[in-house]
This record gives sequence, C-alpha cells and structure tokens, in this order.
Amino acid sequence: MAEDGLRKRGRAVGAKEKAEGKKAPTLDQGKGTAVAASASLSKGTTLLVAVLFSVFAVFVYQDPSLVLDPINDFFGFEENAGILPPSTTFVADIAKRDAVINAFKHAWLAYERDAMGDDEYHPISQKGTNLTAAGGIGYTVIDSIDTMLLMGLQDEYARARKWVETKMSFDRDANFNTFETTIRVLGGLLSAYHFTKDELYLEKAKELADRIMPAFETPSGLPTSNVNLGQRKGVPAQDNKGLVSTAEVSTLQLEFRYLSYLTDNDAYWDAAENVMRVIKGASLTTGLASIFMNPTDGRFVLSPIRLGSRGDSYYEYLLKQYLQTNLTEPVYQDMYNGAIDGVHAHLIRKSELAKLTYTSELIPEKDRSGQISWRLVPKQDHLVCFFGGSLMLGAVTSGAQSLPVSVPPRPSQLTSTGKRDWQTGVDLIETCMRTHDTATGLSPEIAHFRIPSDKVVGSSIPQDWYIKGAKPGAPAPYDARYILRPETVESLFIAYRLTGDEKYRQYGWNIFKAIETHCKIETGGYASIINVDAVPVEHEDKMETFLMSETLKYLYLLFEDNSVLPLSEYVFNTEAHPFPIINPSRHAAF
Repeated sequence: MAEDGLRKRGRAVGAKEKAEGKKAPTLDQGKGTAVAASASLSKGTTLLVAVLFSVFAVFVYQDPSLVLDPINDFFGFEENAGILPPSTTFVADIAKRDAVINAFKHAWLAYERDAMGDDEYHPISQKGTNLTAAGGIGYTVIDSIDTMLLMGLQDEYARARKWVETKMSFDRDANFNTFETTIRVLGGLLSAYHFTKDELYLEKAKELADRIMPAFETPSGLPTSNVNLGQRKGVPAQDNKGLVSTAEVSTLQLEFRYLSYLTDNDAYWDAAENVMRVIKGASLTTGLASIFMNPTDGRFVLSPIRLGSRGDSYYEYLLKQYLQTNLTEPVYQDMYNGAIDGVHAHLIRKSELAKLTYTSELIPEKDRSGQISWRLVPKQDHLVCFFGGSLMLGAVTSGAQSLPVSVPPRPSQLTSTGKRDWQTGVDLIETCMRTHDTATGLSPEIAHFRIPSDKVVGSSIPQDWYIKGAKPGAPAPYDARYILRPETVESLFIAYRLTGDEKYRQYGWNIFKAIETHCKIETGGYASIINVDAVPVEHEDKMETFLMSETLKYLYLLFEDNSVLPLSEYVFNTEAHPFPIINPSRHAAF
C-alpha cells in the first residue's frame, strides 16, 4: 500500500509539470538548486522527526501500552503474568466431572430418602426441617433440579418433578425471606423451565412471584425483607428495625426481569427496575453502597460498607443485569463501573508480607461531637470470593475495547479499567486460594489480614491472614467454620472459562477432595464443619441447599466441556441458576 501511494504521488507530480509546460531540470542544470534544497529539507526533516519523537516519547511515558501492546500482540507475548496463553483444549475432564456427579447423588439420594420436600436437610440425624411452622416450600428440591438436568440424572429429576407437581404448595401462612425465596425457589423454577420448557415450572414461578409482589408495596418501592406467602403481604424484618439489606433488595432483578420476559407481564419488570432507580437516586459519590437502606424514604442508612454479607450481590447484579440484557442497558454498566472504581479506591488492599490482594470493610464511627469517620477493617468474608471471577468477567465485557475478546484476553483488547479489573480478579482468586491453606484444605467463613497495628509478627499464625479469635485448645470461633460455600469454586469456574488455565481446575479439584475427605457423611449427605483448622473435624448437622445448587454445580461445570452453558449465552443468578441472555424490547427508564 505504501509503495502504491508513492507511485501515485509521483504520477501526480509528473502530470502537473506536464500540464504547466515545464521540464524537469537536468542534473547539471539544477545542481546548485538541488544541493541547497536537499540541505534545507534534511534540516527540516531532522527537526520534525525530533519534535515528533519527543511528543511520542511523552505519550509512551504516560501509557507504555502504546508500544507494548502491539509488540505483545505481534509476538504473542502477554504483559501480565496472570494472563496465560490460551489452552488448546476445553474438553471435559470426565473422571473428575463424574466424581462430582457421584457426590451430588450422594447428597441428593440421602435427602430424598430422609427428608423429601423439606426445606433443609440434616445428614447426621438423617432428618429434614422446614423454615416455618406452617410448612416448607421445597427449598432443597427446587434448588437442585437444574443441577440434575445438567448432570443428566433423569431418574432423580423425574421424582423431583413429580413432587413439584403433586405436593409443592406456596399457600403457607408464614413469613419467608423475600431474597432467599426469590433467588432459590423462583430462580430455580425459571431455570428448570428454560431447560425443559415444561409449563409446570412457569406456572409455579408465576404463582410464587404473584405472592411475593406485595413485598414491593412500600413508600419507596424497596421490598420488605420478608413476605407472608399465604396472606400475600410484605413483612418488615424485626431484627433490623424495619430496614432492608442493600444486597437483598438489589438481587431480585434477574429473576423478575426474566419472568417478565417470559410472560409479557411488565409488572414484574417494573417492580424490580424501580428498586434500581431508587438505589441510583440514593447512590453515594464513592459508588459504594452501605449495607442497609430505609424502605420508607429509599435512602441509604449509615452502616458498614463491604463486599461480604448484605453487600456482596449488589455489586454482582450490577454487572449481571448489564449482561442479562445483552449489553443494551448502559445505566447498569455505568453503575457497575462507578461501584468498581469505588471498590478499588477504598476497599482493595495488599497484605503486609506476601502482598496478597484482599478486600476490607469500612465501619462508620461517631465521636462525641457527632462527627462521622470511617474505620478500615482488614476483614474478608468467604462470600467475597465470588468477586475475583466477577471482576474477570466484567473485564472482558464491560471493560473490553470491543467484543468478543480472545481466551484469554490480550491486553490490547481491554480498556485501562478492564486491565485493572482483570488483574485484581486474578489476584483475589489467588488470595482466596491462600485462605484454603488450613488443616482441612478448606477456607474459613471469615479471614482477617494482618496490618502493622496487630503486632503479631513472629507468631505461629499464618503470616498474612488469620482466623480471628482462634486459639489452640479453645472452642472454635464462628469465623472458623466452613458451611459448604460455593464462592471460591464459582470464581474458579469463571476464571477457567476465560483463560483455559489448568491451574484453576487443579484448585477446584483440591477443594473438592477436601470436601469429600472432611464433609462427607458416610450414611449420606455432607455436613458443615466447625473448625477448618482442626483434624479430625467436628461436624455441624446441616447440609445447606446451596451445596447442590451452587458448589457442586460450579465444580461440575469446571470439569465439563466449555460448550455447556457458555458465558457468552448465559448469566447465572446468585444461587447459580442459569438464565439465557435476552434481547429485551424495553429499556431502563432512569
């Protein structure tokens, strides 16, 4: 192309001279003129090159990627050690995948034998319990159905469907948590409908949603924490003085939006979207969110800011609402980007010795004069371990220069914030894996990270993180328990799908083996453990529903072929129920 351009320019000059009746000077005739012109041109060119080089050098100094990205792309290098070359295979690891299936069957068959239809299961005493005295609504059954379908467990699925058809009832005169009922039961019914197209599930989903909808009837539209399904009435939480959890009110949107899409009933969409409008109107300048809001005026209440309990899925659903609507709702992208900027500015920290990336909490404190200050606490819930994978997913979608990006993404494919979020996500996953460095190989419920004021250098606890209150021979603190949580394996699944790096499968396999070793009950089911740092373990007689809905599902998908539930086509609700990405005909009105 450059040579063609030179030839065209030459022809143009010749044509001009011919048109003007001029002859090009001979060498002898134009010698003096040519020499002078050459010297002048040389000086001018040198000066111009120097100026351009200086300007370019300034830009490169400010952003080295201007040079590094093209070089990296040309040679196939990656500037970031956390971004590895793409895997040549994304095939299933059949042996490990099938081991996870067997674990699911060990859990499900015990529940079905001892507690079919009950909300919760207790594997040691081999009995079930319900969440209310008025009876249960099948939390464990509905939470498990789409996992059975993915794993191809047709016999188990057929029996579960039969229970839904003949015995499931929402006519319970009792209070159920609005958030938990939505993400587990409504979400599970919608996912089951998507995979089967069985109208039974859609009809059940509509009935449940209609019973939940009165919870949104507050002055602000923020739903009450509880809802009486039998009376179809919202019920404020007594333990929080009527306040609502930010994460809980902002983690209903995927479910109600998808139901609206399936039924053409805008009421579901409007109720869920109004919550986001209220939150956006009340948003703090930092982009962060306090963990409590007032449903009367729709404003944030002075309360802690964190990515753990009561805060976590607010940040998760900002991104996922953008993804669910096929990247057509920039309001959620803007809210997500602002929130993640706030997280990086105020919550992300590095540990003292190993420089592990972790998230802190901000605790508000008032002095005697009423002045408010914020105390940074180096505390990270296991719940936060979803955030590493979420950041990586956000980096290749919201943080992409254009779509789609490669696997793994090249630096030139990401914006500056996309590169930042990708690296933080990679680092947070590594930190979460470090919190599995315990006697059991399982992570505690809460980890604290060492800061200089701790003055514990040289002690026997881990150098960078520790379980607060843990002492040899003393009863284990609450922070030390493992309750079969899925957050780390969720991030491992996403990270593997986005990189093809086999280390994420190995991390997941190590966690799975630890669960098998320490949580498995031989008579059936799995139980929580009281202290991750004590072997032999002491069990707590409870198997959380999210073991079969999330933990084992994400482990299964980690070892499954990557054509199953591709991230380009599905978004997972916070209980790991997959919904297809949709192309909505309407958009946010705020």
